Amino acid sequence: MPVDLITAPWNLGLRPPRPGRHEPGTWRAPQTLRAAGLDTRLRPARVVELDRPPYAFDPQPATRIRNGVTLREHTLRLADAVHATLAEAGRFPVVLGGDCSILLGCLLGARRGGRCGLVHVDGHSDFRHPGNYDAGAALGSAAGMDLALATGRGELLLTHWPQVGRPLVADEDVVQVGDREDEEVPPVTRFTAQEIQRIGIAELGERVARRLAERGLERVWLHVDLDVLDERVLPAVDTPGRPGLDYGRLARLVETLLGTGRVIGLDVSVYDPELDPDGTHAARIADCLATALAPVTAAGSAA
Repeated sequence: MPVDLITAPWNLGLRPPRPGRHEPGTWRAPQTLRAAGLDTRLRPARVVELDRPPYAFDPQPATRIRNGVTLREHTLRLADAVHATLAEAGRFPVVLGGDCSILLGCLLGARRGGRCGLVHVDGHSDFRHPGNYDAGAALGSAAGMDLALATGRGELLLTHWPQVGRPLVADEDVVQVGDREDEEVPPVTRFTAQEIQRIGIAELGERVARRLAERGLERVWLHVDLDVLDERVLPAVDTPGRPGLDYGRLARLVETLLGTGRVIGLDVSVYDPELDPDGTHAARIADCLATALAPVTAAGSAA
C-alpha cells in the first residue's frame, strides 16, 4: 500500500521546557526528520503539510488543558487529513509530530471509518486525567493525557468529537507497550518496559498480535512515542528514561505489528530537534522508521 506522509508540526500538548516563554521544540521534528532522509526512504505518494499552530503560554478560556482550544481545532484538521488518506486515497498514513497529543487527530480520522483499536507504544502511560490529579491547581498537558483523552476521560473539549462521540477507543481495544511507570495503571492490556526486557521482542509481538485477534480488531492505529527508546539511545525527547528499547528492537516491533495486516496507520511523536543540535539522532530515527516501514513501502512500490 502506498504511503502518505502527513506532518503535524505542533507542540501544543507540552509544558514550556524551562522558565520563561520558550516553546517546546517538537514542532521542528517533521521537517528535521524529512531533511534527514525520511522522504527519500519512504517514497510517499503524497506529502500533506499541516500548519504549525500557535502556542499559548497562558490559559485559554473554558479549559484547564494547556492550548486546549487550539488543540481541538487542529485535531479536527489532522483528522480530516488522516481520513482522506484512508478513505479517499486508500493509502497508509504516516503522521510525523510534534508531541503525542497528535494521537487524538489520528484516531479521530481513523474512527470515521468505523471501529479502530490502538497499540500505544510509549515510555509513559499518558493516563493523567481529572480523576488522578487536581485540574484546578495546574493546567493539564495533553501530551501526558493522550491515552486518557482517547479513552474518553477528561474535558469534553478533547473527548467528545463530531460523528464519533466518545470515546475514540474502548479500554478493551487498547494495548499499551513500553511504559516504565508505577503510577495509576490504565485498565488496558499492558506490557511494561521491564516485562519486555524479560520476554523479548518476538514474544511481545506475538502476544500483542494475539490480543488484537482476540478482540476481533481488523483496524488498528499504531502510536509510537519515541521516548519508549532508552535514554541512552535517544535523550532528545522531553521526558527521557530507562529502561527502554533500542532502535533495532523498535523497528522489529513495528514491523511485526504491520505484519499482522491490522495496522492501518501510525504516528511518530516527541522527538525534539532542539535537543539534537548536530542531527545525529534525526538520522537514526529516520533509518529506524524506514526499516520498520519497509514492508509497507515495498508493497506500495510493487502495486
